[in-house]
Amino acid sequence: MPGNSQRRGAVRHKGKGNTAGSGGRVRRGLEGKGPTPKAEDRTYHRAYKSKQAAVARDSSRPQQRTQQQPRGGADWVAGRNSVLEALRVGIPVVAVYIAEGIDRDDRVREVFKTCAEQSIPMLQTTKNELDRLTDGAVHQGLAIKLPEYEYAHPNELMDKVLQSPGAPLIVALDQVTDPRNLGAIIRSAAAFGAQGVVIPERRSAGMTAAAWKSSSGAAARIPVARATNLNRVLQDYAKAGFLVIGLAGEGDTDIADVPDAAGPVLLVVGSEGEGLGRLVREHCDVLASIPIASEVESLNAGVATSIALYEISRARKQ
Repeated sequence: MPGNSQRRGAVRHKGKGNTAGSGGRVRRGLEGKGPTPKAEDRTYHRAYKSKQAAVARDSSRPQQRTQQQPRGGADWVAGRNSVLEALRVGIPVVAVYIAEGIDRDDRVREVFKTCAEQSIPMLQTTKNELDRLTDGAVHQGLAIKLPEYEYAHPNELMDKVLQSPGAPLIVALDQVTDPRNLGAIIRSAAAFGAQGVVIPERRSAGMTAAAWKSSSGAAARIPVARATNLNRVLQDYAKAGFLVIGLAGEGDTDIADVPDAAGPVLLVVGSEGEGLGRLVREHCDVLASIPIASEVESLNAGVATSIALYEISRARKQ
């Protein structure tokens, strides 16, 4: 009956205390919670599981990524003297960049003349943009961009020199990190009849502008191969019939007296400080040394390589 307070649900029981307001619960509930996460970032979503599976597949195939031959990065030569010297020695150039309003002295005029004669592109830009491109180098309004260096594969280099006339001679470098030493070694390799240089992918100088300049243009004639595993390269060359000579200060054999130098030779040179690594030593057929005065601890890697290549070249002629 209406008004019957005994009927179930007819009376609303009040709770304890004052219930006039919500205490801000409704307002807080209406506030935003930020942007919705991407599907691949939500752990319960199918896209997240697909992403994790792809990462797992990539991490389980490291050899497939390392089989690709790496490429060298583009490099810059900045400054009027450096640019002019680079053009004189025949460094390959993508383009010459010139800042707006540059004052034309004798060096700039010679750069312009060389670019015109060799059909090298010249691009005008602002000083601020040239600062950015050269990473803040002192460019004096002039810079050149080098192309990405195309490294050869060590096995392809080996096959090529074995098919070429004359006795094969290759230089391999272990932990030589100074690009100027690399350039000097490439220059010596060209001078004494070597057909190529092998460098490791890690802990080694690459073909930068400094290496190009130190080679005095020889890098355009001598291929440089890059190895992901130098010890494996030494094994492959030894199996192909190369005599692997490690240049070491404590070597038992004088470099001038190495036997069988008339055949295929792979000369391995280490850094000035650490020399050859332990595993590299173990993969050498002979450790040879250059006799020097006791007051001198070691020779620069570039100088030592030049002497060793000269002695090998002289032994072959005899």
